[in-house]
Amino acid sequence: MHALDNVIWQALTTRQARFAEAVGQARRFPREVTSLTAFAEPSFDGYESLAALVGSGGTAALFLRDPYEPHAGWDFVAGAPLLQMICDHGGGRADDPTLRHVITELGLRDSREMMELTALTRPGPFGSRTHELGDYVGIRCSEKLVAMAGERLKVPGHTEVSAVCTHPEHTGKGYAAVLMKEVMRRIRERGDIPILHVRQDNARAIELYKRLGFRENWQGHFAVLRRV
Repeated sequence: MHALDNVIWQALTTRQARFAEAVGQARRFPREVTSLTAFAEPSFDGYESLAALVGSGGTAALFLRDPYEPHAGWDFVAGAPLLQMICDHGGGRADDPTLRHVITELGLRDSREMMELTALTRPGPFGSRTHELGDYVGIRCSEKLVAMAGERLKVPGHTEVSAVCTHPEHTGKGYAAVLMKEVMRRIRERGDIPILHVRQDNARAIELYKRLGFRENWQGHFAVLRRV
């Protein structure tokens, strides 16, 4: 299996295994870190392990190769076609010197603001401890966090750029590109290749990612399931 196939499972069994909560063939991050969950394969045993892991009424956010097909004991809560992209080249520091100096490091002390921004803009699952997964950087205006980006999944040779978001009142200023380039630069300096995941219908984001050097690598589906 390639490192970018079944990427959540790969992360939780390799570079981010220290975060893994496991039962049989299923793994997940602690709820406060992220809701991302995985199994070795979408088989009967995989879903049984997943059921034991999340418990009655528990939820699991999965990356699947194919659209979710109904399984006994599970409700489909939400989902969307998913696109995995990879940046084989490029991704240096921000080009605009007027913005470089406003990039700020984000961490535990900023957790509440990060959660508020992601709740507003909905770039994907984000919890009170998601910042523990890697570097996070942001831009503030009048001391308020208005844009951010960081790292999430890490597998051999690759690190995911994630939580790219900008407050609706501050879009169109180039903040997302500036922050992504900074995150990508750090990933490159560690010898990794940047990857990311995006909804296939998010044309505006995909256009930006292509301008930054990303290309399509994998098409799949995001699914949030609840154990009945």
